[in-house]
Amino acid sequence: MSIAIRIQVSNSTLASLYEHLNRAYVKGQLRLVRRIHALLFIIEGKSVAEVATMFKLSLQTVYNYVKAFILNELKSLVYRQSTGRPAKQNAAQRKELGEMIDAGPEAAGYDCGCWSTVLIQEGIFNRFGVEYEPRYVAELLDKMGFSYQRGRFVSDHLGNVAAEQEEWMNKTWPEILKMLKEKGSMILFGDEASFAQWGSLNYTWARKGQQPTVKTSGIRKAYKIMGLIDFLSGVFYKAHTGRFNSETYQTFLLEVMKKSNQHLIIIQDGAPYHTSKAMQEFFASHADRITPYALPRYSPDFNPIEYLWRNVKKKATHLHYFETFADLTEKVNEKLAYFADFPQSILGLMGKYLPSLGAKIT
Repeated sequence: MSIAIRIQVSNSTLASLYEHLNRAYVKGQLRLVRRIHALLFIIEGKSVAEVATMFKLSLQTVYNYVKAFILNELKSLVYRQSTGRPAKQNAAQRKELGEMIDAGPEAAGYDCGCWSTVLIQEGIFNRFGVEYEPRYVAELLDKMGFSYQRGRFVSDHLGNVAAEQEEWMNKTWPEILKMLKEKGSMILFGDEASFAQWGSLNYTWARKGQQPTVKTSGIRKAYKIMGLIDFLSGVFYKAHTGRFNSETYQTFLLEVMKKSNQHLIIIQDGAPYHTSKAMQEFFASHADRITPYALPRYSPDFNPIEYLWRNVKKKATHLHYFETFADLTEKVNEKLAYFADFPQSILGLMGKYLPSLGAKIT
């Protein structure tokens, strides 16, 4: 029988936990990833027994994680590298690994359609109990006949964007934080996204010479969403049919205003229906409730909601087949609901804003 344990932490400590988690993922430190996830679930309110079952750990191990964190907080999150050479897989295990990759991450229990090196590293760890460095995983996959290719777009319309970005972080963002403190405002990053019924393609591990394929209905129909995210409150979103315009944007903002009594700081890009005359008049008439700010041009990485859309598309539409429009909407809503129901997950999307937000909200 496990003893109920509750841990309460400040927002800055919670933000630091997510930063440590992101670094551990990047470095491929899977045991540390598991440890931090266990602590986060305890903080969320899950029991030691639930966490132990979830991660296939003993009760004592989870108790040790909690005890160390209570005594030393973030200093307890130390990663100890395994010594010696990586364990070798036998022919049968390599065959099983190849079949696992061929079947795709969903068949292995993951809720996405694309393999990454880190995801395969985790799959090896969970299935065979062996922890490889990500670099070694890539070498292993190459020897097994797999390859990975990925492209990245770079805009050639940069102009003076670098200067605008610098001004945003050094002048505008501190101004927003000052308003946050003075008015008790809610900072909301906004954007819109479309999710196509015909699905979306992305890169995944596959056998050389065997390009992965996915069925598509070919129906040119998309599920459109207007969204706003706040790093404490989570996600506000609204499904939309037809084109995005100032009228539908106003309707969405009015609905959000009804859900909160706080002053709203709306951070948005320069889309025409965000900056139209109708929207200028709308913001002016609701100046007591809303203050809009425009992000620097060509700076999607300055808008955390972009990472939300990417995560939702990665988990919901990449390499997925949707026979009906209802299948698409159900899948997208399922992924959006996760972020809406678990606001702490939004912290992981805040990137460059985390340190200043944590410092102001503690």
